[in-house]
Amino acid sequence: MSRKGENIYKRKDGRWEGRYIKARNEQGKIVYGYIYGRQYAQVKKRLAELKVQYSFTHANVNLYKGTVKDWLYHWLNIVMKKRIKQSTYTSYRLRIDKYIIPFLGNKALSQLKNQDVEEFVNYLIQIDLSSATIHSVVMVLKSALKKAHLENYILMNPSLNLEISAKQTNEITALSLADQAKIETVALKEQACSAVILALYTGLRIGEISGLKWTDIDFDKNIIYVKRTLYRIPSLEEKKKTEIILAEPKTKSSKRAIPLAENLKSYLLNKKKMSTSEFVISCKNGYAEPRVISYRFKQIIKEAGVPPIHFHVLRHTFATRCVERGIDIATLSKLLGHASIKLTLDTYTDSLWENRKKAVSVLDEQLRASS
Repeated sequence: MSRKGENIYKRKDGRWEGRYIKARNEQGKIVYGYIYGRQYAQVKKRLAELKVQYSFTHANVNLYKGTVKDWLYHWLNIVMKKRIKQSTYTSYRLRIDKYIIPFLGNKALSQLKNQDVEEFVNYLIQIDLSSATIHSVVMVLKSALKKAHLENYILMNPSLNLEISAKQTNEITALSLADQAKIETVALKEQACSAVILALYTGLRIGEISGLKWTDIDFDKNIIYVKRTLYRIPSLEEKKKTEIILAEPKTKSSKRAIPLAENLKSYLLNKKKMSTSEFVISCKNGYAEPRVISYRFKQIIKEAGVPPIHFHVLRHTFATRCVERGIDIATLSKLLGHASIKLTLDTYTDSLWENRKKAVSVLDEQLRASS
């Protein structure tokens, strides 16, 4: 039941709902906006603010005439395509086509409500998608709706206050020193340059290793420049399932310089003498794409007698060895090409915890000596 003259109602779920006039559509029909809250006073205050706001902005609203599907394709192909890399465009397109359009595509964009978006997220959860996939799909939808709101195509962004559970982070695993030694022994037997050795002693990602050329290594200044990455992505063409992309790293932080240490330098110089390819890791005198590198790695760990692991574990092993030897987190973050120190901290918390325990133990010795 509403409070007299206020358009504030008590919902069955216990929340208060406030309704206000946003605008009128082309047919002159009133378009309402809604706000929700647990406290009546909170909703009343916010409702008053919104009523004032929309009394001045109605004239600027130009409601979008098409569907959610129409807007998503316009947003992706007109607004975003020139701003993002081809791989990013492809991933956005696949999320839109596979998940968003089947559920929300036929709804009028201007009529999309918070409840519609919440039901969509619940649908993603019900079909057992991973937390990371749900976040990535919702991120695309929220970005498109935010742009529509900024352009005054919708009166309120229905995803603005959307809350979804935090992403589940997979446990980071690194090789033990014993298993690392076994793998290195086999990898060093390879006649050509080994992707395993590069990953263990530079921390490069598999796509960065695939795209690394000899010209990216300055043997005079002892620097490895990460200038490109190679990856296979789903193709939007019907005739091809996937396609290879060789491009600059996705972020500025990934495009980086890594110091070349003496032992690795000697190893690479010896392999360069025998190489007939412009790529450091090659296949038939061209690049070795990530799945070729992964296949070779499976053969190596099988020969080494190590349980099956993903190639990315080598990058985690590099980072873990750095932490174990006291490398500061800011330096490690730069070496790994992380976008922020926080990402490095969040990823290698367990390894850093062991270092912190050692540090406290060192100080604790003083207490024992003093007592």
